[in-house]
Amino acid sequence: MSKSYQRMNLAEREELSIRHAQGQGIRVIARQLGRSPSTI
Repeated sequence: MSKSYQRMNLAEREELSIRHAQGQGIRVIARQLGRSPSTI
């Protein structure tokens, strides 16, 4: 089985930026976006 990777889209990047500015941690943001922390 091979893994399938997808880049973050613009909406996810904007959400990441907002949440990061609010002081949320990477792992919390990743969980909320349904992404791996390494992607964030």
